[in-house]
Amino acid sequence: GLRRAAVAVAVAAAALVGFACALLLPGRDGEAAAAPAPTPTAPSPAAPAPGTGTDPDGEGTLREGDSGPEVTDLQQRLLRIPNVYDGGGTDGRYDTVLTEAVARFQLWYGIRGDEDGVYGDDTREALEARTATG
Repeated sequence: GLRRAAVAVAVAAAALVGFACALLLPGRDGEAAAAPAPTPTAPSPAAPAPGTGTDPDGEGTLREGDSGPEVTDLQQRLLRIPNVYDGGGTDGRYDTVLTEAVARFQLWYGIRGDEDGVYGDDTREALEARTATG
C-alpha cells in the first residue's frame, strides 16, 4: 500500500514537471521566432506603404485602434447581424469588443481571407452583402 502510494505520487510529480516544461518550451520557441522578426523588419521601410493602400488585408482595412466614420459604419452593420455585436456601441472606436465581434462574424460565416478580428476586404464584402439596404 505505502509503496504503491509512493509510486503514484512520483508518477504525478513527474507528470507535473513534464507539463510545466512543456508550457515553458513554447515561450522559448516564441523568443527564437522573435529573433528572426527583425529580418522581416528589413522590408519594413516599405511599411510606410500600408498608408498608401498596400495593406495585406486590403486598402480599406480597419483594425483595433482605428477610429472614425468607417468604424461607425462597421459597428452599425454588425448590429444588424444577430448575436454578433449585441449591445455594442457605435462610437466610431475599434476597440477590443469590436475586434471580438468581427472575429466572431468571421468564424460564424467562414471568412478566411483576413486576420482574425481585422475588417479587411473579404470581411467587408461578406458583411456588406449581408447588410445591404435596398
